[in-house]
Amino acid sequence: MTNKFTLALLTFFTRQFCRLCTANPNAAGSPSAKTIQKVGLTDVTVDYSRPSTKGRKIFGELVPFGEVWRTGANGATVLTFSTDVTVGGQHVPAGSYALYTIPGKNDWTIILSKNTKLWGSIGYQQSDDQVRFEVPASKTSKKYETFDIAFNNFTDNSAVVSMKWETTRVDFKIETEVDPIVMAEIQKLVIDTKSTDPALLFQAASYYFTNSKDLNQAYAWVKTSTDSDPKYWTVHLRAKIEVALGMKTEALESATQSKAMAQEAKNPDYIALNERLIKSIR
Repeated sequence: MTNKFTLALLTFFTRQFCRLCTANPNAAGSPSAKTIQKVGLTDVTVDYSRPSTKGRKIFGELVPFGEVWRTGANGATVLTFSTDVTVGGQHVPAGSYALYTIPGKNDWTIILSKNTKLWGSIGYQQSDDQVRFEVPASKTSKKYETFDIAFNNFTDNSAVVSMKWETTRVDFKIETEVDPIVMAEIQKLVIDTKSTDPALLFQAASYYFTNSKDLNQAYAWVKTSTDSDPKYWTVHLRAKIEVALGMKTEALESATQSKAMAQEAKNPDYIALNERLIKSIR
């Protein structure tokens, strides 16, 4: 359980991005692809096939405007969310959904359907929609020979899905709820168990401090952590929390201790961080 919680928080702070990208180049015509992308603390999986233009005119001809498109090739493109998310400003429960679109000259309709078993869009029914919304379409500066779905514009709790083919690009946003997940883990693994694990207490204190939560509680956790197992990075956090609480004398002592430990470990980043913190205290 400890490892699960520590991994969750480390994932949040480091914004771990693409964890797994695989493709099947042997698929006839339109190779299959699978991407698992971390968005906040949520795994977003995309399973789709990647058709190529092969000299054809795509949008408005091969893919007609105003008609439901499978958004890829072969079977339906499927998006899977490991937690509840918000897509296009609408709530989407955890689970798998077929991604359909209705291309237009200037705007596209994005559809997440609860029916993921269809071959492409054959048999699609609007009554199966979980959400549908419109987004603008734009022109790309280069031509994309092969249909591509990628993630970009990351924040701590969101990412933009970009679909590009030929010279057309369409984006939509996926938003996740990081705070409820982390707070539930802190409640279960730190508060309810009255944990004394230094690593857990540091991670909990760091999250509280970074997200402007109860600083007194954060200080109690980081103090216990550093009293039992001081590290230059944990003592540095203790100094920052002491500054925030107006404990300048204690903060100066902690920052000085952290700097000395960083010097011993030959970590120039934390040496510099502590020097700046000491200067701001004095």
